[in-house]
Amino acid sequence: MANPTIIDIPHTLGRAEARRRMKARIGELPAHIPGGVAEVAAHWPSEDRMAIEVKALGQTVSATADVTDDHIRVALILPPMLGLFADRIRDVIARKGGTLLLGEG
Repeated sequence: MANPTIIDIPHTLGRAEARRRMKARIGELPAHIPGGVAEVAAHWPSEDRMAIEVKALGQTVSATADVTDDHIRVALILPPMLGLFADRIRDVIARKGGTLLLGEG
């Protein structure tokens, strides 16, 4: 398995509110993925961890998002083709992650 790409997204919401917003907004994620058609599946294997799988453009990206009191730690597992763009993907998620996951920004 490839090494995950780690992104920390700071927030000031507290753990419970961050979880609530993530649950409420995950359905909006496909609109932010290039290509126009993306399938997103998410579930919560534990209270503070969301597991996400995104399928788009023939690629599948798996991720976990761990919620803490002051940040969300996203760990992405990118397929080899997208691994070439790991730095750019990390930068976009770091820059826009608060807006995408929490509605902050």
